[in-house]
Amino acid sequence: MATIRDVAKEAGVSVATVSRVINKKGYVNEETRDRVHRAIKEIGYKPNVIARSLSIRKSNTIALVVPAINNPFFPELARAVEDVAQSKGYKVFLCNTDDRRDRLVGYLESLRENFVEGIIIDSQNVTDNDLENIQRDSIPAIMIDRTLSNQSFSSISVNNHFGGQLATDHLLQVGCQRIGHLRGPDEVVTANHRFWGYRDKVKEFDWFDQSWIALGDFSVKSGYQGMKELFQRHPDIDGVFAANDLMAIGALKAAYEWGCAVPDDLAIIGFDGIDISGLTVPRISTIQQPIYRMGELAMQELLQEMQNPKTEAKHFELEVKLVVRESTMR
Repeated sequence: MATIRDVAKEAGVSVATVSRVINKKGYVNEETRDRVHRAIKEIGYKPNVIARSLSIRKSNTIALVVPAINNPFFPELARAVEDVAQSKGYKVFLCNTDDRRDRLVGYLESLRENFVEGIIIDSQNVTDNDLENIQRDSIPAIMIDRTLSNQSFSSISVNNHFGGQLATDHLLQVGCQRIGHLRGPDEVVTANHRFWGYRDKVKEFDWFDQSWIALGDFSVKSGYQGMKELFQRHPDIDGVFAANDLMAIGALKAAYEWGCAVPDDLAIIGFDGIDISGLTVPRISTIQQPIYRMGELAMQELLQEMQNPKTEAKHFELEVKLVVRESTMR
């Protein structure tokens, strides 16, 4: 394998000169620079990217930290981040934490040590202290679906509260009279906001109490189990708002096993707008987030902050929209 010394010998220059050309650091006249580039090409030399990053503290990489890559929401988000990053010459490290605090901390430490140039974080486990450590190393970071007391970091989210209201309103408008909710984890901000939107619309009905709510974890399995719990508690349930599309798919499976026709006996609506929600039978109505736009905007804002560290933090709240499909078409 060719080394930097081989390049220097081929070009008739010193190793230090080759290093200056590769790292674009220090003056080298044009004729010498061209000779070094020809030598690199002729002998097939590949610079050590990691070593170069250590020397110039620049890696041309950014990181995207997500909690669950098996949720189709996050690959679509990652695609948008990668599309923008690659168009600007950056590579993306994808860090999947499995929603675990220890894995998040480990990733953030590793990213700081390896001179990643920016981080996009979608995690409920991140703390103000984590952000302070990132800030201390002068690494720009963008938050998705999470805002903390440290307002010096830009954030991107959607109006989850309004989305919960929109979903519940739709069920009421199609004639549902007993509406349950498959909610996400208590510690997840987005899950709380969607639940509050649902609660705002049903709290005045005389039938409503906490037994109409089943706790889940955004997975198909928890939606399935939660829907079975609601059937057992309330055989007269005729509508359900699931906190995400995966839980709505679980509810659809439970309804099938229960012998409950969708949408005639039970109307189901989810949240997110992932592609798979339009592939079920029946297709599931949903509150659609602009997932690609969220990733695209996050990367665009990160690039601005990387180029100008004095850029003022911005906080974006994007709109959601109702997508009506067969699961609520009574």
